[in-house]
Amino acid sequence: MSGNIFEKDLSELSDADFAVLDDHLNTHTIREQSVVKGRVLAIDNDRVLVDINYKAEGSIPLSEFRGEDGQINVEVGQEVEVYLEYVNQDAGCAELSKERADQEKAWIDIAKKFENNELIRGTVTHKVKGGLSVDIFNVKAFLPGSQVSLRTPKNLDQMVGRDFDFKIIKLNQKRGNIVLSRRAILEEKRKVEREETLSKLEVGNVMVGKVKNITDYGVFIDLGGIDGLLHITDITYARITHPSDVISKDDEIEVKILKYDATSQKVSLGRKQIHPDPWDEVQTKYPVGCTVRGKVVNKEKYGVFVELETGIEGLIHSSEMSWGHRNKDKDNELNIGDEVQAMVKGIETQERRISLSIKELSENPWVDLDQRFPVGSLVTGNVRAIVEYGIFVSVLPNIDGLVHISDVSWSKRDKKPLANFKKGDVVRARVKDVDVDSERFSLSIKDVTEDPWLSVQSRYFLGQIVSGKVASYTEYGVFVEIEDGVDGLIHTTELINETDVKDNYPAGKEIKVEILRIDASDRRISLSEKGANAQGGNSSNFTVQASAKGGSKNIDEFLNPTK
Repeated sequence: MSGNIFEKDLSELSDADFAVLDDHLNTHTIREQSVVKGRVLAIDNDRVLVDINYKAEGSIPLSEFRGEDGQINVEVGQEVEVYLEYVNQDAGCAELSKERADQEKAWIDIAKKFENNELIRGTVTHKVKGGLSVDIFNVKAFLPGSQVSLRTPKNLDQMVGRDFDFKIIKLNQKRGNIVLSRRAILEEKRKVEREETLSKLEVGNVMVGKVKNITDYGVFIDLGGIDGLLHITDITYARITHPSDVISKDDEIEVKILKYDATSQKVSLGRKQIHPDPWDEVQTKYPVGCTVRGKVVNKEKYGVFVELETGIEGLIHSSEMSWGHRNKDKDNELNIGDEVQAMVKGIETQERRISLSIKELSENPWVDLDQRFPVGSLVTGNVRAIVEYGIFVSVLPNIDGLVHISDVSWSKRDKKPLANFKKGDVVRARVKDVDVDSERFSLSIKDVTEDPWLSVQSRYFLGQIVSGKVASYTEYGVFVEIEDGVDGLIHTTELINETDVKDNYPAGKEIKVEILRIDASDRRISLSEKGANAQGGNSSNFTVQASAKGGSKNIDEFLNPTK
C-alpha cells in the first residue's frame, strides 16, 4: 500500500485500501461489554497486569488464571482473552475479567451445540430442588429429576460427581438459564436398540441381555430397548429358592427366546434351555438298583431331597431312611449339605422323580423276625419312646416293638398306665404279633404275668376283710384296688362317708373292705367299707358287683348282674 491510507481522502482510496482499512477496524475496534485480546505485561503476588491495546491497562486477580489442576497458567508476554467491562479514559485503566471471558466463550460454544442439536458433556456437581446441578464449560445448568434417566432414580445423590452426555432442551443466556436432559439421549438410544432388537426377536434365538430387575418370581432382562421375563423355573435345572441365588442385577447373561408376542411385545426367556436337559439321560446314568451319592439340598417332613448332579434330585422318603418305624420324620438326622449314599428304587422320567432308599443298602432285619421272635416268646428291651397310645421298646437296632396302652397293665381302672415308665427303662414283654410285610412288631407287658382274674376266687372268699387303695370314684361308688390288676366296687350305700365322696376318698387312700360278692367271669367284685368296720365283721345283706371293664352307670346292672 503506497502512502498512509489514513492521510488520503476517501475519494482516493482504492478497493485494496478499503480492504486494509476494514481489517484494521475489525482488529483494533474495542467495545465494552465484550471479549477482547490483551497481552500480559506483569505478574505480581495476586494480580496480573494486562494491556488491551486501547491506551488503557487493567489488572485481573491472579486466581482467575488458575487451571483445573489448581496451577496458575499465565506468563508475562502471553496473549490472553479477557472480558472488558468498561474503560476509564481519564484514569487510563480498564475493568477486566478472565473468568467472565471464559464464561462468554463457553456460552458461545453452548449456543452452537444447542443450535446444531449436538450433545454436550457435563459433570453433576450437587443435588438441588427438583433435580441436579450440572457444570458444562464452567457454566451452571439444571437437570430436572424427570430428565435424569428413563426412570427417575430413587436416590439422585448417586449421580453426583459423575460425567454424562446431555442434550440441551432449553437455553436463555440473558437469564443464565440452561436446562439439560439425559433421558432424551437414552430414549433415542433405546429407540435405535429397540429397532435392532426387534429384527432379531425370533423364537429359538439366543441373545445377550442385561439384568434389569429381580423379583421373587423371575428376572427382567433388557435385550436392548425391549424387556423380557426370565421366569424362576427357566433359570436353571438346579433347585433355587430365589433368582438372586444365581443372578445379580446388571449381570449380562445369555438367554433363549421361548415365546414372543409381536402385538403385546411380551417376551418369555429361558436360560436353562440353552443347555442340554440332564433328565434326557437319567435312565442311562442312574438305572434302578444302582448306588449313588449326593448332597441333601432340601428337608421336608416326609423325607429329604438329594442332589445327584445339577438339575437332578432324588427323594429319600422317611419310610426309606431305615428298616425300623421310629417316628422317622423326627428321628431323621440328615441335614442340608450332608453327603449321603443311597440306592435308586424307581424313576419316573415324565414326572422328573427319582425314588431313593438308604435302608435298601443294608440287610432287612424284618425278613426272619417272626422266626427269631415267635408269638408268645419273651423279649427284653429299653423304652425308646413313650407316646399317647403306648410304649416303643427297642428290641434290635432299628427294630422297635409297640406295647399298646391296653397291653401295659391288667388293671382297667388305671387312668395313666404309662406314668410308671420313663425313657431308658428296661422292660420285659411278650410277643403278641409279628407282621413282616407291614413291619409291625406288637408286644405286651401285662402278658408277662398271668391274668390275676383267672385265679381270683382261689385267693379271695366272701366275708374276707382285705386292704386296698382307692383307684377312682363314680357317681354310684368308689373303686378300690385290692391287688395289682384286681379291683372292686364299694357302692355308696356301703361307704362309711356317703357324702362328699370326692373329698373323703381321694385316689391312693388305703381303706379296709369286706368282700361281698365275686364274679370272676365278669371281672367284678362287690366290697363294703361298712361291713369291714362293723363289730364282729358282720355286713349288710345288700350286695353290689363291681365292673372292671370301665364301670357301667346303670345301677340296676350292679344290683341284678344276671340281667
